[in-house]
Amino acid sequence: MIQSIMTALGLKKIHHGQGGGGDDFSSRRSYPRRTSDQCISMIDGKAHPVLDWSPGGVRLFADTRPLAIGQELPVVLKFHLQDEVVQVEHLAHIIRKGRDSVSLQFLPLTKDIRRTFQQVIDDFNAREFASSQI
Repeated sequence: MIQSIMTALGLKKIHHGQGGGGDDFSSRRSYPRRTSDQCISMIDGKAHPVLDWSPGGVRLFADTRPLAIGQELPVVLKFHLQDEVVQVEHLAHIIRKGRDSVSLQFLPLTKDIRRTFQQVIDDFNAREFASSQI
């Protein structure tokens, strides 16, 4: 409700989603967060649960003490799709740290990575549709 009041007063702009089916949403993010996908991340060989992700970045459950805001690091995301596990390796930099989570923003995506992220989104949507038809 506060978001809609801020938008109505012109204090917050409405952005059009570029990766979430064209729905409008109030946010400073370029893409809506995704929380329902089966996904795990790997940083320096250690697994970290993914709290949410989008084609713009990822928020992980992690010990943030050894990490610094602005630090750039390689991240591996592994998505469990219906028939396969898809792996995405890309560079990201730390933009925010919490007590038990860290937010990373991806560096500009390649065409192949963008296509893989869309494959993950399409697979989830297809499974949701199929389960709604039962």
